[in-house]
Amino acid sequence: MAIDLAGLAAPGHTALLVMEMQRGVVGDLAKFPDLVKTCDERGVVANAARAADAARAAGVRVVQCTAAFRADRAGSHTGNCPFIKGLLKDPAHMLEGTGAVEVLPELSGPGDLESRRYHGFSPFTGTALDQTLRSLGVTTVVAAGLSLNLGIPGLCLEAVNLGYRVVVLTDAVAGMPAEYGDAVMANTISLLAARATSADLAAAWAC
Repeated sequence: MAIDLAGLAAPGHTALLVMEMQRGVVGDLAKFPDLVKTCDERGVVANAARAADAARAAGVRVVQCTAAFRADRAGSHTGNCPFIKGLLKDPAHMLEGTGAVEVLPELSGPGDLESRRYHGFSPFTGTALDQTLRSLGVTTVVAAGLSLNLGIPGLCLEAVNLGYRVVVLTDAVAGMPAEYGDAVMANTISLLAARATSADLAAAWAC
C-alpha cells in the first residue's frame, strides 16, 4: 500500500530516532561482527546518515537513542535477561564515559538531542524521550538504527502504544542473522509501522 510519506512524516510534527548507532555497537569498537558485516553489506550506516542529514536540513529533530552501563551497574537490571547477562560478562562493555558509547561520527550532529538509557531495549522505557517528543509537538517518529532483533521492534511497539505514528527506514536498520532481520521487518514491523527507504524520506523532506 502506498503511503503519503510527505504528510505522515511532515517536518513540523516528526522526529528521527536513531537507535544505538554507537561505536561499540556498529563502529570501530563493536563486538558484534555479524551485525557489523550486515550493516556494511547493506549500507546501513550510510543510509542512516543520509536520513539524519536530510532531517537536519528540513528542520526535523534528530534524537540519538543511546545505551550505556555505569561501571557499578547502578540503574541497570543485570540478571533478568539472558542477553544482558551475557554482555556483562565483559566488565568493560559499553561503559559510560568510554568511546564505545559515542555516536558514530557519520551520524552525529551538533544540534542533535540524546536520550540515553541504562536498562532494557526500548528508548522509551526509563527515559524522558516521550516527554521530550511531546514538548516538541512530535506525533510521528521515524526509526533508524539497531537492531531488528530487539531495539527496533521495541521502539515501534512502545511508540505505537504511546500514540505515535511510526515510519521505519528499511535500508537503515538491520538484524542478525540478516535473514531473520528481514523476517522481522516483513512479519512484525509491517504490522506496526509504515516502511520507506532513506532516499524516499530525503526526497519527501526536500519538497
